[in-house]
Amino acid sequence: MNSPAKTKQLVASTPSRQVDLRISTPEAAKRRKNAAPGANRGEKWETDQPQRGERRDSNDYGWRSASSTAINPTQLIHTPQGINTSSGPCGATWTTSTSGCKIAQCSAVAGSPPDAPEIPPRSWFPAMTHTMNSRFTTRWLAPFVAVLVLTSTASADWKEKVLYSFQGGSDGATPAGGVVFDKAGNLYGATTDGGSTNCSPVAACGTVFQLAPPAKEGEPWKENILRVFKGKVSNDGELPAGGVIADATGNIYGTTAYGGTGDCVFLGIKGGCGTVYEFSPPQKKGGAWTYAILYSFKGGNDGYLPVGDLVFDNAGNLYGSTEFGGGKGTTCDPDYQYCGTVFKLSPPKSKDGKWTEQVLHSFAGGTDGANPNGGLVLDSSGAIYGTTVAGGDQDCKTNYSVGCGAVFELKPPSSKGGAWAEKVLHRFEISKNEANPAAGMTFGRGGYLYGTTVGTVFRLAPPSTKSGRWKETILYTFNQDADDSMGGLIFDASGNLYGTTYSGLAVSGTVFELKPPRNGSDWKLSVLHGFAGSPDGALPAAGLVFDQTGNLYSTTTEGGTGTGCSFHGCGTVFEVLP
Repeated sequence: MNSPAKTKQLVASTPSRQVDLRISTPEAAKRRKNAAPGANRGEKWETDQPQRGERRDSNDYGWRSASSTAINPTQLIHTPQGINTSSGPCGATWTTSTSGCKIAQCSAVAGSPPDAPEIPPRSWFPAMTHTMNSRFTTRWLAPFVAVLVLTSTASADWKEKVLYSFQGGSDGATPAGGVVFDKAGNLYGATTDGGSTNCSPVAACGTVFQLAPPAKEGEPWKENILRVFKGKVSNDGELPAGGVIADATGNIYGTTAYGGTGDCVFLGIKGGCGTVYEFSPPQKKGGAWTYAILYSFKGGNDGYLPVGDLVFDNAGNLYGSTEFGGGKGTTCDPDYQYCGTVFKLSPPKSKDGKWTEQVLHSFAGGTDGANPNGGLVLDSSGAIYGTTVAGGDQDCKTNYSVGCGAVFELKPPSSKGGAWAEKVLHRFEISKNEANPAAGMTFGRGGYLYGTTVGTVFRLAPPSTKSGRWKETILYTFNQDADDSMGGLIFDASGNLYGTTYSGLAVSGTVFELKPPRNGSDWKLSVLHGFAGSPDGALPAAGLVFDQTGNLYSTTTEGGTGTGCSFHGCGTVFEVLP
């Protein structure tokens, strides 16, 4: 049990929320509404991504030095020349980190966390209604009642600041993941809604945005919309379903759930099967960004509805997942075909060539996983690790999915042209108050994997023998003060974990810190900030990122001062300062 500052008795009938991007018939929407009363908005994201074209070595603390086969793209430390890569303000040189942070990391995450990666990571939504005003549906687990003694600590002395409130309308709304930094300190992300409402059949087009820090302290951050998606009618993407990642040269990559040239049909309308896109920064200051669709999904045996963040390997290949498609599985949704894929995109071999896609694994549902979350991580051998929101243990059931979710591994083929081998490392169990992970995982020292489910923070220990099994340990069980985590975790230098929860007893979500045991004690959770709703943020559903001074940044799906969405607000980008 967790060591308390205060102890609570909780009788729980625990739901799981998952971002819901599927287009639905009226009958299917009614089924989902009945299966998920009281649904709210939510979102997921995941973390570590390797840096395209960079080679790094890992040390015991999850940092990389300059010579390795494994890389991690949006986790970059940005420091001036002559200063150790573990500290310093935004400057000139870049070094990658696998501690779970992203661009512009720093002293706050430098050092030797007890559980940071030896095998570092490289590196994270289903049915949608017609209105898109409430695209997030609660996926209720099979009913159960458990009496749990849960603990939490009082809020620590951190301060939160809303950097930007999305306004809806021609501005974005409902951030689709977290944010990443560039070397100048600008933040980048995507929104699911806003920009325009003329995309068909989903109405919401979505945006990609840049936030520039103020020239003078106290002035507001300035938003720049890099793109308003145009949708299938223009063979463009629409409705981003994950955050963005950046490579070493400042290019930005992400996915849209719909749109593109694919012929997927929804409600009798060709809506496209989703895309992978790239933005290249302007060659001259003040110039325009260059936008390109790298791949349009085809559906069927190919995937469709890509979700979550992408990740690079050291050769510049991109990896991600699709919620549906792949040609396998019949239990994942009554309206959408098949149970999802993990895919690989390889860059062109010539200047005018095209990116090529390969489906590495198609999920079958049942005891296999189903509906992968994205936010994949890679180890130094190139093996891929991730989670699925469904499949696995069959005790969790809704009207349109079966299974409590799983952790999987994909091993690359031993010979060129061979098949990738999938193995389910862990199946979540509702009896342990753990089910339906909504994000990917983070590596810790010794090759341990860390992640969250709707009710827990967990760790998976690698087997000690070749034929052994991965062993799960529940590090913390969420309580009423902080509950329902939908984002991934990051480490600081001391081995503390940081994340967000979508809800709380008296707040609209939290930012939390989880400290490892000291002298035989349990892991200890502190709520760093509880969101209050408009004009503050509400319902955070993405992971966090550090800046060079140890401040934390991310997004909320609601709240803020925007009035173009509903009285709940259109979402925010926020900062939490120690």
